[in-house]
Amino acid sequence: MSAGCLAFLVCYLLSERLRIIKTVRSIPLRICVTGTRGKSSVARLIAACLREAGFTVLARTTGSKPVIIFPDGKEREIHRRGSASILEGKRLLKFGAELKVDALVSELMSIHPECSFVESVQMFNPHILVITNVRLDHIAQMGSSKQEIVRCFASLFPEKGTVFVPQEEFSSVFEKAAEEMSTRLIQVDRDSFQEFTRRSEEGILPYEFEENVRLVFALAEFLKMDREIVLRGLKKVQPDFGSLKMWTMNVGVPPQHWNLVSCFAANDPDSTRRVLSRLMIKKSLEEKEKVGLLSLRRDRGDRTIQWLRSLNENSFPEFRKIFLSGEHASAFKKRLKISNEMESFVLKSRAPKKILEEISEIITAEAVLIGMGNMGGAGKRLVEYWEKEGKPYDF
Repeated sequence: MSAGCLAFLVCYLLSERLRIIKTVRSIPLRICVTGTRGKSSVARLIAACLREAGFTVLARTTGSKPVIIFPDGKEREIHRRGSASILEGKRLLKFGAELKVDALVSELMSIHPECSFVESVQMFNPHILVITNVRLDHIAQMGSSKQEIVRCFASLFPEKGTVFVPQEEFSSVFEKAAEEMSTRLIQVDRDSFQEFTRRSEEGILPYEFEENVRLVFALAEFLKMDREIVLRGLKKVQPDFGSLKMWTMNVGVPPQHWNLVSCFAANDPDSTRRVLSRLMIKKSLEEKEKVGLLSLRRDRGDRTIQWLRSLNENSFPEFRKIFLSGEHASAFKKRLKISNEMESFVLKSRAPKKILEEISEIITAEAVLIGMGNMGGAGKRLVEYWEKEGKPYDF
């Protein structure tokens, strides 16, 4: 590379850096959300509370269905021509500056540590970072142990900012990172959430997980937002496409009453196990057969291995039958070493209606069909079909 080209490149990169800094500084409050699970939901909850409190808010979720949430609460899906890129955040910042928003709330999308650092610290430079939880997922990129994943999240701490983390996820690694970055680290305990709900006369988000709502309450209290305003904001939240949802539908011939559950976005076995533990206490589901539908993704081989190990360890004993979808389904079935009490089937169909017909040929009674594994592939198509054809079922 000639000296002239090198000088031009340096000048270009410097000007781009200065432009980003100027854009970032034009947005008074910047909040980023990271963690293994629940990022999209928490970003939505935070944005809704800020809107209700009078903030002009632009928000972004990047999970099951990436969307921009405008200051009036309306949404627009982000359509990507190719693979997801952190440059999307640069456009989001520019858009927020053009709208002259008071606050920007963004889910962080990167899973590679180096890209995550650039996205969080060097691009958004948030005043507040929220870590939802730390679980084993994306192990090829983030590490095969929880401690390694903790270190990935700790590298995102903003200098002289504030970080919220559930008390049960606290780590000395977080504590050390906060000290090095002069960042305030707030551990959110369960007692504070229980005190809030005890004083509240109304139930809060029955479909949402306690730890997600707890983080939002703690952040709202930190920003000195009135609790009644927070409650009103939470009640107006539109659930994320990938959030825990359930529908009812008549399936098969003759028609049988089925419950259809989307746990696809839980992704990893540990998170899915937590969701199912919550579902199993529902009396209306007790008498029905529990059927698993595991959606496998070609580009998530590490997650496929996690599911194979989990099923071989009999971590999901409530299933007597499990259906497998995806390119690796046949290979997955061959490596299953499940007990005689569980049967596995490889689905030939790809269209949602055909998938249900294929399953109903084997499951002829009332059932609870639980979608797991990945939202990508069959998962997204099934959820879109269930939303269109099924009847929403309240938890």
